[in-house]
Amino acid sequence: MKTLILYFTTDGQTKKIADKLAEQISHDVEVISLQDQAVDFAEKLANADQIVIGASIRYGHFNPLVYQFVAEHQAVLNQKKSAFFSVNLTARKPSRRTAENNVYVRKFLAKIAWQPKYVEVIAGALLYPRYKFFDRVMIQFIMKLTKGETDASKEYEFTDWAQVEQFGKLLDVGLK
Repeated sequence: MKTLILYFTTDGQTKKIADKLAEQISHDVEVISLQDQAVDFAEKLANADQIVIGASIRYGHFNPLVYQFVAEHQAVLNQKKSAFFSVNLTARKPSRRTAENNVYVRKFLAKIAWQPKYVEVIAGALLYPRYKFFDRVMIQFIMKLTKGETDASKEYEFTDWAQVEQFGKLLDVGLK
């Protein structure tokens, strides 16, 4: 069996999660950025038995590249075993870690023709010191509104690595 994990990351946390998923898989697995323009994605998708796509949220939206990729490859995504994982800060709250309770994931799934067999919502990281001034101030404002961490001198990792490992074990045995 071959698993293909594709991801779009803004600050690196989604890549970190994709790599951790790959560590849990005992069969052939490949991890590739959706931003890698040198990849023949049609060939990679055709050769995979199961496909996993992960994407991060910034300012309430997935990057347009994610929508474009899914639209372009929806036929093969719907034919194969597939999963989607969203990485966002809303999921730092346990009540927002399901597709039904996470507004970003609900909106995404409503806008696309792909119907992944499995959806996981994973909390990301808040990396204030790495952000440019505008992003840092805007994210601080959003976090203040949502009663989150606002100390811009610190980094906060909300990712539940046990959740990621469980998801990886599911991928290891294969999606149904």
